[in-house]
Amino acid sequence: MHQVLITGFGVLSASGTEAGAFWDNLAAGKSSLGPLTRVSTERLTTRVAGEITGFNPEDEFGKEVDFLDRFSQLAVICARRALADAGLPQRLDGNVGNAGPANGCGLYAPERVGVLTGTGMGGICSQDQGFRQIYGEHQARIHPFLIPRTMYSAATSQIGMNTGARGPSFTISTACASSTHALGEAWKLIRSGAADMMIAGGSDAPLTFGVIKAWEAMRVLAAAGDDPARACRPFSRDRNGLVLAEGAAMFVLESADAARRRGARVLAELAGYGATADAGHITQPSVEGAAGAMTAALASAGLAPADIDYINAHGTGTKLNDSTEIAAIKRAFGAAAAQLSISSTKSMHGHAMGASGAIELAATLLAMRHDLVPPTANFSQPDPDCDLDVTPNHARPRRIRAALSNSFAFGGLNAVLAVRRA
Repeated sequence: MHQVLITGFGVLSASGTEAGAFWDNLAAGKSSLGPLTRVSTERLTTRVAGEITGFNPEDEFGKEVDFLDRFSQLAVICARRALADAGLPQRLDGNVGNAGPANGCGLYAPERVGVLTGTGMGGICSQDQGFRQIYGEHQARIHPFLIPRTMYSAATSQIGMNTGARGPSFTISTACASSTHALGEAWKLIRSGAADMMIAGGSDAPLTFGVIKAWEAMRVLAAAGDDPARACRPFSRDRNGLVLAEGAAMFVLESADAARRRGARVLAELAGYGATADAGHITQPSVEGAAGAMTAALASAGLAPADIDYINAHGTGTKLNDSTEIAAIKRAFGAAAAQLSISSTKSMHGHAMGASGAIELAATLLAMRHDLVPPTANFSQPDPDCDLDVTPNHARPRRIRAALSNSFAFGGLNAVLAVRRA
């Protein structure tokens, strides 16, 4: 089995459009949630979202932007930034033969480089626009690229086309655990020797009228109140729901041998991965399933509960999710749970559906780099059902040797990643 290293990443979220700003906002406990502007709120009760600001897709894609849904745009940009962060060229198939490293540069055969992305909603922006034109405006024709833009696999294909990666490539859609599953399955491909390098992560752009209206019907969205920035309050007794967001994060994963061969800078080791299913309720999480995923991640990494210093929690801000997650952590960690630092960065960047796990892995890597636990923002009232250390409101210095990143999705599909210092 091959050791898997993380050598680069790129992130786009409400908390920042590049890694430095993203981390500065999280470390400061600054919520980037705000008034919903991407769609009209005239017929919505929801007025708050996690929108990416200061980002112009045309600057990145020019005329080609029309061929990509927003979720693919975010994914491709993050993949480009991840490659740059890893010290790799934007195209991986130039001057590289099929036998491996060429010209002493340590690059890989493109057939040994794959792409694995996760998304919960796919090209929903394009679909929403197309359906509005068909059903609402009774147009006879719609965009000829509507199908290629809406495919859940579109982001994976676009990244492959942009980078020249020709190895194992596919898309995972497991609701809010999508990108965590994608990263875990990419880890397995490298670990088994099926690939030398994977570009993996997730993206979602769910801020459309139809999607928001559907989430409103479930009655799990937070009310904006007088201060939209405080709408998401994970683990706080007065929490009242999640805040939808858009975003993406992509990572370069490499086998340790290949990374060392090219002299790569190593950010961390992706050490373990756990995946379970509740096989229970379609929307209500279970303690057993979440605990099982954490235990499996620890076991695959060869880590004991006492080895983990930080957990980036799924922490959506809903009553049931947060209390269930804390109960699951107690079950998985036993007495060691009392020593953990836990936080939900969704309190600051919102819930980006299938992209959340990837965005939160980026937050976890940065926390490890800076030895600083980002806070759970907007915390105001302790909840006896959430009585572990959730790092309320203020970041806290701590040496982070190893960490978990949790994702627990509707349908009872659970995924957990374990990372440690390389």
